[in-house]
Amino acid sequence: MVADARGTNDAGMKTRPRPRPKKGPPYDRTPSPGPAKPPSRGRTSARKSEPALPAREPIGLPDLASLVPVGVPAGVPEMAAQMGIEFDRGDTDQLGRYLAMLLAANEVLNLTSVTDPVEAWRRHVLDSLTLLQALADLPDGSRVIDVGSGGGLPGIPLAVCMPGLAFTLLEATGKKAAFLRATVGALGLGNVTVAEARAETAGHDRGVRGPSGGRTGGHREVYDAVVARAVGRLATLAELTVPLVKVGGRVLLIKGERSDEELHEAARALHLLKAVHAGTIGTPSGRIVVLAKQSAAPRDYPRRDGEPKRAPLGVARDERAAGKRIKRA
Repeated sequence: MVADARGTNDAGMKTRPRPRPKKGPPYDRTPSPGPAKPPSRGRTSARKSEPALPAREPIGLPDLASLVPVGVPAGVPEMAAQMGIEFDRGDTDQLGRYLAMLLAANEVLNLTSVTDPVEAWRRHVLDSLTLLQALADLPDGSRVIDVGSGGGLPGIPLAVCMPGLAFTLLEATGKKAAFLRATVGALGLGNVTVAEARAETAGHDRGVRGPSGGRTGGHREVYDAVVARAVGRLATLAELTVPLVKVGGRVLLIKGERSDEELHEAARALHLLKAVHAGTIGTPSGRIVVLAKQSAAPRDYPRRDGEPKRAPLGVARDERAAGKRIKRA
């Protein structure tokens, strides 16, 4: 059908006029600037009116190197001996200095709920050193990473008593990482480095590939052992820790009396991560769950930031809800 100039076709039906082609080349879609708009008298955008954010304030830590060490309370050496721990010369002084730094910084940062020096020796130092037995057979130069180190537990007490091993303290919170760096420097611990990163991010960090094809740096599958203390459910911890350890390496998790229940819950997660439960070591303060890595972890793990905690790997939704109800109770 052919439309005439009046907008009707030969059947007498109205038609829409054909759109006129735009001036200029078809790819030129830049709008003309037009006249300048007068300033608006209405409410301006909040984003435009916000002042620039101030620079982050310093943490305000005390002079850590000048603090008086926390003395060894009566009964602690006997408790250590019962645990099979023998301190070398200078260890107790270093550990006492560390506790002084931890308690002093706790007034500025939320590092620990334990503020009594006697309790700090028992619940922080001795509890951390329960891992000595599980790490004793590692050769000098072996690498150990403390995931979610917080105030340096269990990594710093272990590094003081095991100078032949190389420790990495992994901490995501900037202020806590700054405290760890200051503490390591004040104690002169040459076998300790601090990594400020989330475990989910570190678990995918393979380092930089060199000209020869090998990689340098990174965290994924480079450690001989991984340690962690009181940082979440076992199904969550497994996903955050297993990708960091070498094939054939071990993961040592300080847990409480509910470790058997958590192991049952984490069975599917361990299967997906190519790890197995290698045993549980009883200690005076709790239990150490030992995981062994059988083969390389799938590259999908760990998942995105926050996902391992929000939805523990291999745990059904109803089981997660039950876990939350038990915690609240």
